[in-house]
Amino acid sequence: MQMIKQKSALAGEIIEFNKPCEANVHLEIDQAIFRQGMSNLGAAVNVITTKGDAGQAGFTASAVCSVTDSPPTLLVCLNRAASVYHVFSENKVLCVNTLGSNQAELSNLFGGKTPMQQRFAQAEWSELVTGSPVLDNALISFDCEVVSSQVVGSHDVLFCQVKAIRHNPSLNALLYFKRSYCEPQNVC
Repeated sequence: MQMIKQKSALAGEIIEFNKPCEANVHLEIDQAIFRQGMSNLGAAVNVITTKGDAGQAGFTASAVCSVTDSPPTLLVCLNRAASVYHVFSENKVLCVNTLGSNQAELSNLFGGKTPMQQRFAQAEWSELVTGSPVLDNALISFDCEVVSSQVVGSHDVLFCQVKAIRHNPSLNALLYFKRSYCEPQNVC
């Protein structure tokens, strides 16, 4: 085992330890081990929405990340077995609404089996460019056009070009970590 810099070491010196690390190592990865590992990867909580010819729909997701800033593009992972899948795949537009720390109930609502009309009735919405519902009091909303998708296992990875952004900088993010909601705090 190696570690960089210990109190008694010189800066940058590599120290070898004889005691094995307390971490668990898995060389065969099944779904349960993978999901347990992913529960340790903290992520922002988002409500992904769409509206178009195929209808209006929304779901909760943490599988969202930046791809590139030129052109501004992010990705969203969507399970093909999800009840909203056909609506998103036909509309080809969506909005990533990153929730504030006080919006865990909205996350649960969009993550459950509540009928779509009731989900949207619980918050105030507007539109920017694509016509997708933009949550008025989201921390930040990315209004996007889906420009391509890739099938990976049970999910489609949707590559989404950002057409407009609305930001409420006074809010703090809602995060999901170790299967619980939490709020980030500055450490320095």
